[in-house]
Amino acid sequence: MTVKSTPLNSVTAHKQYSEMADTPNAHSKQAQRTQVQDAYPSRLAYMPEKRWLPRQDAVVKGRQLSGPLSQAQLDEFERKGFLFIPNLIEGAELDELRREMQALMSNDAYRNEDFSITEPASQEIRSLFAVHFLSERLGKLATDERVAGAARQIIGDDPYVHQSRINYKPGLAGQGFNWHSDFETWHAEDGMPAMHAVSASLILTDNHEFNGPLMLIPGSHNKFVPCLGETPEDNHKSSLKAQEVGVPSPEALTELVAEHGIEAPKGKAGGLLLFDCNTLHASNANLSPDPRSNVFFVFNRPDNRCGEPYAAAKQRPDFLAHSPSEQVQQHRQ
Repeated sequence: MTVKSTPLNSVTAHKQYSEMADTPNAHSKQAQRTQVQDAYPSRLAYMPEKRWLPRQDAVVKGRQLSGPLSQAQLDEFERKGFLFIPNLIEGAELDELRREMQALMSNDAYRNEDFSITEPASQEIRSLFAVHFLSERLGKLATDERVAGAARQIIGDDPYVHQSRINYKPGLAGQGFNWHSDFETWHAEDGMPAMHAVSASLILTDNHEFNGPLMLIPGSHNKFVPCLGETPEDNHKSSLKAQEVGVPSPEALTELVAEHGIEAPKGKAGGLLLFDCNTLHASNANLSPDPRSNVFFVFNRPDNRCGEPYAAAKQRPDFLAHSPSEQVQQHRQ
């Protein structure tokens, strides 16, 4: 069984070179294309003069729209670039979602599929993509007002799912993930034009300081950090296991952490973490016996759909970057 591949609609995005950036890597295929400006240049050949650029897009764009978030919660999200809502889902509903996760992650038919990512040192599944297609239950969760409604208030329009996945970090074996901005990847490799996307991570196991919780730099969403290095061909095949391209420099990270610090929202299973597409985040390895897992939806605005990649030779596969024209189709497990 494979996820149905629906071709992405071709959308022409307006792109410009930034005054602060050198021209892209002259050896890349991307550099051979018509050179137009890009408000968020990355994957550069040389370190730019400035370590980051100011954000061009508003953070909260739908305060006037209906949804579950209060104005105080929207204020916190706008200030920090993330918001943690404890105990969003509890009891039988949470138990049902955990059973669904276990059924999906233990399905041997998915193990060798492209949309299934295993741990670097084992065959244990660490991420399963396109889960709102694979599971009717998770497809409904992706449209639940408690989740999608919050995204609507933040991005300013009814959202579509740009990406969905289950992340699983097994006890004593789950590896960490390097610091990065999701938008940097989605912009460079998927062709997402602007910062009009938000991630919603529903934690399905307790998150504590020892099982590799997500770490975020509050306030970093207001600064775009260009990264060095040409995007390799089919970069997703390695970057989903261990990201090496699209990682901010140590100097930029040191300055940002010195200014803003690091926070790691923790709590019981059933909490929801919302974070801006440009918030820098990372996670440590899980050195505890307790697994850490979540179901993860990226909500994008329809007018911000992906087009031509800004710093890659071709778009990534559909299971990593869905189009708003795709219809959720239920697949049997």
